[in-house]
Amino acid sequence: MNKVFSLENVTLNITDGKHGDCINEHDSGFYFISVKDLEPYKINYKKARQITEKEFIETHKRTKLEVGDILIANSGNTIGKMLFIKDSPNVSKTTFQKSVAVIKPNTSLINGNFLFYNLLANVNGLRKAAVGSAQPNLLLRDLRSFKIDVNESLKNQFNIAKVLSDLDSKIETNNKINQELEAMAKTLYDYWFVQFDFPDKNGKPYKSSGGLMVFNEELKREIPVGWEVKELGDISEIKRGKLVTAKTANLEGKFKVVSAGISYSYFHSKSNRTENTITVSGSGANAGFINFWREPIFANDCTTVRGKTDNETLIILEFLRMRQNYIFQQARGSAQPHVYPKDISILKIAVPNNELFNEFGKKILPSNDLISNNLKQNQKLSELRDWLLPMLMNGQVSVGYAEQEVESLGLVAEENTKYEKG
Repeated sequence: MNKVFSLENVTLNITDGKHGDCINEHDSGFYFISVKDLEPYKINYKKARQITEKEFIETHKRTKLEVGDILIANSGNTIGKMLFIKDSPNVSKTTFQKSVAVIKPNTSLINGNFLFYNLLANVNGLRKAAVGSAQPNLLLRDLRSFKIDVNESLKNQFNIAKVLSDLDSKIETNNKINQELEAMAKTLYDYWFVQFDFPDKNGKPYKSSGGLMVFNEELKREIPVGWEVKELGDISEIKRGKLVTAKTANLEGKFKVVSAGISYSYFHSKSNRTENTITVSGSGANAGFINFWREPIFANDCTTVRGKTDNETLIILEFLRMRQNYIFQQARGSAQPHVYPKDISILKIAVPNNELFNEFGKKILPSNDLISNNLKQNQKLSELRDWLLPMLMNGQVSVGYAEQEVESLGLVAEENTKYEKG
């Protein structure tokens, strides 16, 4: 049976972060996070501010972040961005700014994970509760009085939350696997094509084993004997995507249109689709941003880059990622910065023989395929979670039915299982 409660009736405390600034201290190990540090499944500590221990202790008295708390953005266009705090070595050393509120569930009345998903299902209501036109704010008093419809059974709450959190856990696992696979590809590229320690004819690292090197004037560095230096445009197809609008679209098939580093669904002719494609954002704040698409896309007013083979495309991808900061610097134009196809095509790249390209491809193409499969699986998992979320909360579907729907997806692919085991 469901009952309506105000948030303050099912929580121990609802507060926000520090109303003011803190003194930074590099590598202090005490974190002062903001909305930008909140990711779907974790706090991203890599770029989070670190503050003095004294400042942290003073601010922590107010926030007292613990495992099981819920963080929610409470100002601006990020209102409703949420995170359920899981166990982490940094939790006890984390506090936050005023733009983030913390909700501490009363676990004798409500399952914390259930409350998180309940609030997620009511995110539009939270946004409507915000006040202010120029800079909307979700005030603490309004957050505390916010009404939620709660299943009174803690057991039912747990079971509902478990279905949803299991889906999120599988998405998170796939994301971690993808990150590790991409890191492995980056490391291998660096080892073979930057350090030049690719396997020689005896299977030993070329440069470290005394492989012959020659100084190249164009790159101002040594490269292996027999390698050539070419412009990127000589070994790849680089072109500008066409501008597409609702008026020019040919309504034949639905797939992603990519523009300025942002993707969204659009209807357009299937004849213009490409996949395993690199894009370089052409204009705006993201001008020069490198992205990679393992699905059919239509490039809308941005630059696409593809090698003659997928092997070459993946090598070029790592090359461009390595040159990302340089490409950002090529953006020009005061009102609207631009990066043009010519800026990409003239980049100099050291090129080995095709055999080494093929060997690199054999190493990373299976990983690329697995990443693609994981992304497709995550799309299905996300769609199911988003459909189940309101249905479970309002009792339109049972936990048993939801579990059947989850099971019907097959969930963890065989390739993932193999990867996790070895």
